[in-house]
Amino acid sequence: MKLTVQLFAGVAEALGSRVWEGELPDGARVADLFAELIRQHPAAGPVLRISFASVNQQFSPPDTELSEADEIAILPPVSGGQDASKTEQRFEITERPISVDAVLAKVRNPLCGAINLFVGTVRELTQGKRTVHLEYEAYAPMAVKMMEQIDREIAERWPGTLVAMSHRIGKLEIEDAAVVIAVATPHRAASYEAGRYAIERLKEIVPIWKKEIWEDGTEWIGHQQGPWDPLRAGTEREG
Repeated sequence: MKLTVQLFAGVAEALGSRVWEGELPDGARVADLFAELIRQHPAAGPVLRISFASVNQQFSPPDTELSEADEIAILPPVSGGQDASKTEQRFEITERPISVDAVLAKVRNPLCGAINLFVGTVRELTQGKRTVHLEYEAYAPMAVKMMEQIDREIAERWPGTLVAMSHRIGKLEIEDAAVVIAVATPHRAASYEAGRYAIERLKEIVPIWKKEIWEDGTEWIGHQQGPWDPLRAGTEREG
């Protein structure tokens, strides 16, 4: 069967392409796809071995069977274009500067007693290296889908919570806002807990990548909180 596979961030860079097209036997599984990619591109083995497959915009384990009709992507560890004119759209990937006020407006409601706001910005120094700028990219449709999953997880743990997330992609300068998350809850304590859960979970499962451009080099920055495992259920995390 013929497969078309989307590649992102460090995987795309390692394979020298944004798309891989090839053939695998009928009944092939995700593990077979990875094996074939490593066979064809042995130098990409290190990044492929820590990456995950998405099949039809769902993280998929190695034994997932593939078909020609599947939408397949290979996603390296994440770093931690919906229509923003629609206020009801609470989750978005955008190339435009993020308006903090606009994100807040998406969660304000008469039943909330607290709003926790997280704004992630581009810092100049990282571990002693001076950052010139950052470049973000995302698997946008799946990124929004994963944000919606986080919203459902939060609603189960903290009933009555309303969440909005906006993440910017493209070139960002020092002090630019890369991500804005607003969490509205009936009571103060829940807003702290759900707000922290939202940003940590975003870094775990939302397919967004960050490239650090320094004065003396570049690097794709991936998940920095232990081995990346997006298949782990969010309910296993501590609140």
